[in-house]
Amino acid sequence: MTDANIGSSAPGIVPHLWFDREAREAAAFYSSVFPDSAIKSVTTLRDTPSGDSDIVSFTVWGRPFMAISAGPLFKINPSVSFMVNFDPSLDDRAGELLDEIWDKLSDGGAPLMPLGEYPFSKRYGWIRDKYGVNWQLILTNPEGEPRPTIIPSLMFTGDNAGRAEEARELYLSVFERSRPGQLHRYGPGRAPDREGTVMFSDFMVENTWMTAMDSAHNHGFTFNEAVSLLVRCDTQAQIDAYWSALSADPQAEQCGWLKDKFGLSWQIAPAAMDDMMANGTPEQIARVTAAFMPMKKLDIAKLEQAYRG
Repeated sequence: MTDANIGSSAPGIVPHLWFDREAREAAAFYSSVFPDSAIKSVTTLRDTPSGDSDIVSFTVWGRPFMAISAGPLFKINPSVSFMVNFDPSLDDRAGELLDEIWDKLSDGGAPLMPLGEYPFSKRYGWIRDKYGVNWQLILTNPEGEPRPTIIPSLMFTGDNAGRAEEARELYLSVFERSRPGQLHRYGPGRAPDREGTVMFSDFMVENTWMTAMDSAHNHGFTFNEAVSLLVRCDTQAQIDAYWSALSADPQAEQCGWLKDKFGLSWQIAPAAMDDMMANGTPEQIARVTAAFMPMKKLDIAKLEQAYRG
């Protein structure tokens, strides 16, 4: 742990999806596909650089997500996917449920790895759904350590290939309530993947499990703003510390967004902003929007002042 560790009572790390105009539609689709899923709130930001933009808060199998409709600036790719764990020790119908969800995601989607048996699982498949979001469905080993149903998964490609372990150690050092999990390395004869780099790893940061792997194959994609990780903070000190620890590209700093040294996008935002945007009057939301749009790192005091008017 480093001095960048900051305690917080705010929820963990929330995946944030960028769509052109489909945020509401996609959230409704996921709510129909996965159990324990629902849209929680929709807020429309007026007169942004992308026009009117919907921000949607929703859950997928109990896991918080957010999405925005903000124009065709960024396109989701497989560098960030979502591992969906089906645990036979918790549900006798785990395999059947996996197949049912695969079939629903297949409506307009495309498999990247066909559903079938693999050395690491008796039932696994990777699919890109009709909105471009990537899901890895896996029947887990019931004898393994339990994991949440849905886990953000990072693939380090291109110039990042071979840096998954470095990223894992950085994130573990930055965030409180963190611990390492599994770490499996490529052995010899796995070219183009280099021996000793990360075949699979998982780790918990801010009470949020994530996975990371290296892939030296010529994928043609890497991290971008289309999938970011939202960190909710209780205090300005937390925002300042996370910003200092993670931001590596001054040109990418805008409206609470930053990019780390690997190009992964993060949003560092006050937890109180959720309530402002979900429950504020149109006038309050407009004032808060006008306040945060010119900011790079968000200033809680100024946002609260704008909200109060």
